[in-house]
Amino acid sequence: MSSTGEFLRNRKLMMFVLVGLATGVMLWLTGAEMALGVTAYLVLGIVIVITAIDMFKDLMRGHWGLDILAVIAMIATLAVQEYVAGLIIALMLTGGEALEDLAARRASRELDQLLSRAPAFAGRIHPVTGEVERIAIEEVKVGDELLVRSSEILPVDGVLLSNHATIDESSVTGEPIPVNYHAGDPLLSGTVNSTTSFTMRAQKVAADSNYASIVRLVEEAVDSRAPMVRLADRYAVPFTIVSLLIAGLAWFLSGDPVRFAEVLVVATPCPLLIATPVAFMGGMSSAAKLNVIIKDGGVLEVLARVRAVAFDKTGTLTEGKADVVEIHPAARAVDEKLQLAAAAEQYSVDVFADPIVASARTQQLELPEVVTADEVATNGVLASLADGTSVRVGKP
Repeated sequence: MSSTGEFLRNRKLMMFVLVGLATGVMLWLTGAEMALGVTAYLVLGIVIVITAIDMFKDLMRGHWGLDILAVIAMIATLAVQEYVAGLIIALMLTGGEALEDLAARRASRELDQLLSRAPAFAGRIHPVTGEVERIAIEEVKVGDELLVRSSEILPVDGVLLSNHATIDESSVTGEPIPVNYHAGDPLLSGTVNSTTSFTMRAQKVAADSNYASIVRLVEEAVDSRAPMVRLADRYAVPFTIVSLLIAGLAWFLSGDPVRFAEVLVVATPCPLLIATPVAFMGGMSSAAKLNVIIKDGGVLEVLARVRAVAFDKTGTLTEGKADVVEIHPAARAVDEKLQLAAAAEQYSVDVFADPIVASARTQQLELPEVVTADEVATNGVLASLADGTSVRVGKP
């Protein structure tokens, strides 16, 4: 079953149990024992069958979970006619699964956003005709000459063939400042072309390129299971056996089968089943929102004991984007300087352009009208204003 189908099934099952519990409580308060019994047998019967099927599939995969104790507890409550207690266990069980699926889907959604910018196509230059053909990234071969247009993501690792290029590497390195490259320099996949189109030669196929390793890292993070979760599973068998022995002993010493059911109700580890995976998936989701990839859920446990952290570079701690912090005008006023620069930068694809324009708009500055604007690769923008003024923004 797909993750979406499983999520919808668990949510519907939880709502079904919730309605059953509410109905059961009302019937219990009104003393309608027969109707309460019918409701409990119907609701718990469905939950037990569905859970048993899932447990059988897990056992076929060699995994023994703690759900079996909850199933035995529900059967025991039906046997001793403690219907409301059984419905409560069913709600905790189905509610925990629904919450876990919700947390997992949320974390996966955040992690998927990190993967959504992965390049899917490349522009390959035909070696004979020179025409540019759009191909799937998996079709790129070592030695292919590729065309990378402005603002496109570099599809594979390679070497620059054009004279120059300015690359935004913030998505890979975290450094907000674009890097200038010259012919012969190596280029990394997953980075973004900040200037005009350039050509490069592929040195690696997509599966071996830099961005593919990031994709694999994220996929491993999604599939990883924390040590605490594995610990709960590891002790599922002895915990179940000990719980059944204590329940049986309570029944034997008291002579009352209700005691057997009561012990199992108390022993059903719903908080353990719910809290651990939800906490870990929630932590990974929060980290993914900050573009931090948690490779393994166990890392979160280690972080709880960390008291000091050393980072190898400042780029690790940046958001991967530049901001206007301070303006030092040589001749004109600060506001006027920002107005002129923002007017020209509206027509630039450089990574510094957006922050300058955003700063002017934040200060609600009215930008002068631009008649023409030309961007010179790696050098900046030359704009002509309506009043005849020429504005140059870029390198000296």
